[in-house]
Amino acid sequence: MKDRREYIISKAMELYALQGFGQTSITDLQNALDMGRGTLYYYFSDQEELFQTCMERYFLQPKQAALQLPENVTMDEMIGAMERYLDSLQAALLQFEDKRVNTSNVNNLMFDAYTRFPSLRRKAQRLALKELDLWRRAINYGQRTGDIRRDIDAELTAIMFAHIKNSYDSGLTGAKMDFDLLKRTYHGLYKLIKSGQN
Repeated sequence: MKDRREYIISKAMELYALQGFGQTSITDLQNALDMGRGTLYYYFSDQEELFQTCMERYFLQPKQAALQLPENVTMDEMIGAMERYLDSLQAALLQFEDKRVNTSNVNNLMFDAYTRFPSLRRKAQRLALKELDLWRRAINYGQRTGDIRRDIDAELTAIMFAHIKNSYDSGLTGAKMDFDLLKRTYHGLYKLIKSGQN
């Protein structure tokens, strides 16, 4: 039963990414899943519950898992956590059968979800604030230990790190996010702020 529920979530996410939530009907889902409405409603009370479950599974839960870090987090731990998060997003995209699903239409879907469902938006905002706080802690810890230059603005630098994964330009990269470029950017920015004493 769990496998069937997971299949529904995966196939529904693929359809939502391609068509958008508002343009995807229950009939569309039934056809894509090759199952009756009763079976679909056995697992999810309505399409909104299914959609919100997809958003939780693909966006919020992976980020929440990545941000389970110690209070005295180091920059290496923080960058490693964000690399694992990016790897989970990339793996999720690769699992879809329809290769038209890409970071561009998935990002559009995410923004639509946060507009339609305030509870999802609040969860995403809490995670974004947690990430920013962790970057701030890692930078402050690095400054205390001498790993990071003391003359940098920790708050501004934390904001820069937090926005790296949101900075890709689809005009330059096409519809696909360059995950390797994002990882190199984390390491490049870290290198810029490292103390020359190490």
